[in-house]
Amino acid sequence: MPQWVRTWLQRHQHPLSQVLHAVGIPLLPWAAVLIVVQLADGAWSLWWRPVALVAVSYLLQWVGHCVEGNTMGELILIKKALGKPYVAISPRYADRVRANEVASRGTDG
Repeated sequence: MPQWVRTWLQRHQHPLSQVLHAVGIPLLPWAAVLIVVQLADGAWSLWWRPVALVAVSYLLQWVGHCVEGNTMGELILIKKALGKPYVAISPRYADRVRANEVASRGTDG
């Protein structure tokens, strides 16, 4: 399994967060498709529809991270750049993540 998938799974352990992300993440490419379709049809007045999809997507993911107890990935990048503190993995899951990392290192060698 790629490292980015393992990291994503570590950061999204709560079932409600997983459901909210399963709904929210696919809205982003649908917004991109909608932009292309609307531009091709010359439907400039409907600009708010893809914007609404992006807003709903990030709202759902933000709620998921509030439930999870950690910082959204995009905000982590910004906070890192500004030298601000952030929570990558919720403290309630940190021990479980560390135990899994130790266990996987023991089976890799």
